[in-house]
Amino acid sequence: MIYRLPAGTDMTPGLLAEYIGRHKKEVNMRLKKLDTAYQGDYDIFHQAKKPAWKPDNRIAFGFAKYIVDTMNGYFLGTPVRVHHNDAAVEGFLELLSQYNDLDDINAELGKLSDIFGTGNEIYYADEDSKLCIQQVSPLESFMIYDDSVLMRQMYFVRYYRDSNNVERGSWSNDRIVQHFVRNGSYVWDGEPSEHYFDDVPASEFVENEERQGMFEGVMSAINAFNKALSEKANDVDAFADAYLKIIGPKISDGDIRFIRDKRIINLETEDVKGVIADFMQKQCADETQENLLSRLYKGIFQMTMVADLSDESFAGTSSGVALKFKLQAMSNLADTKKRKFQASLNRRYRILFSHPACTVDSSQWIGIGYTFTKNLPANLMEESQIATQLEGVVSKETQLGVLSIVDNVSKEMEKLDAESASSQSRAVI
Repeated sequence: MIYRLPAGTDMTPGLLAEYIGRHKKEVNMRLKKLDTAYQGDYDIFHQAKKPAWKPDNRIAFGFAKYIVDTMNGYFLGTPVRVHHNDAAVEGFLELLSQYNDLDDINAELGKLSDIFGTGNEIYYADEDSKLCIQQVSPLESFMIYDDSVLMRQMYFVRYYRDSNNVERGSWSNDRIVQHFVRNGSYVWDGEPSEHYFDDVPASEFVENEERQGMFEGVMSAINAFNKALSEKANDVDAFADAYLKIIGPKISDGDIRFIRDKRIINLETEDVKGVIADFMQKQCADETQENLLSRLYKGIFQMTMVADLSDESFAGTSSGVALKFKLQAMSNLADTKKRKFQASLNRRYRILFSHPACTVDSSQWIGIGYTFTKNLPANLMEESQIATQLEGVVSKETQLGVLSIVDNVSKEMEKLDAESASSQSRAVI
């Protein structure tokens, strides 16, 4: 859901209560279900119990977690490289990354957007006047936009319950941060404080325009798979616990216990031909069940466009090109996600560079570049051959960028220049 207000609308306690109420409704109706599914809690565990004499297995495959973790590992398993041509800006970016553990924050934001369709982060300056970044769950935060076609950020709201179970939180606009507390109704908690950023100090990282999680569209199929698998396990138990049918003589309770414990049937009767002793079993539907499970399993991966890496087609050694063909659908999805992610990264650095604690010019964020590397098994022999063939065709920077073992192309070029200068000095001597 996208929350919007007419431009210029002032935040009031009543308006805050209205929008937090809307967000809580979305959390309860949608977001919590996605969160519990990722954690392995599915509908199958909450169905009505069957009678005590019936098998009642509850089995669930963790499709949600597998889909999210596989996609996030593919997209951000290799951290995003953030670079700039200016050495001072490059140094400041490195400081931001190290001080805030940005590789971890980026991975968490990628995971949140995969689960919920959106993830949030906030910006602030700590007690040491260092710029800080922190991811925030969409279960307890949301952005409010204006109703123009540009969808400008107006307010960011975060709320939570403290150790005394009192609801607290804060909202911010492009100038101030205002804390609040709920005592029956929402009231401001203290005076507002300036944050010194030139925009709302938060960003939303979205998976897609619809803000739909990766497995949200296949939840019905996942629940159907878990139900079918559980019923199949019930059938196995039912066959194992089949009733013994004896037609002819009447068996006493003592004989029944003897048969059950000793597993021997020895009946005395004059009409031996009239005695029937066998197990009662219902008709087996194993083939139908297997077909259903197979179709649901394949359909889940096809609709999410995430590769099932346990599939036999990934076995053995494949060339880089062959592997890319197998991962084409997931690669296309990652490219779409990349554009959304990069837009949010641009907003992150634009806002951070506007703060007085930033040591470089605020306009320098425009020159920031991002390198996203899909996390694929590296074929260093193939990469080195490609890099060699690019000699004299492209720049040295592009040539080095082909090699997955080079984490930072700029630093690698500096090392090459230093080695070249050292070799020349030794040659002169």
